[in-house]
Amino acid sequence: MPTLFERIVTGELPGDIVYQDDEITAFRDIEPAAPVHVLVVPNEPVATANDLEERHDAVVGRMLRVAAKIARDEGIAESGYRLIVNCNEHGGQEVFHLHLHLVGGRSLGPMLPRPRKG
Repeated sequence: MPTLFERIVTGELPGDIVYQDDEITAFRDIEPAAPVHVLVVPNEPVATANDLEERHDAVVGRMLRVAAKIARDEGIAESGYRLIVNCNEHGGQEVFHLHLHLVGGRSLGPMLPRPRKG
């Protein structure tokens, strides 16, 4: 059964697509965590980062370059942004189609809370 993201990539479900080519699709998150929150996905589904193979190297690199282009287009490249890939349950992955979160447009603070010492 196709994932939610596969259905957005193919146009079966609507999505606010900001970029699309033969390999990559990027669309706005429906529950944004920041003023800019775009998901960058490979058009060919890969369930998790653990499932990447050598043949995916080029598309993963392309995902990063597309994210940087979108950050420039959205006007957040200079102020900064975060790229996040979640993997499996403890990593917070909700849709099992590899995706890169591009978030920015405000100060994001530390990535994770630091444990208290002592």
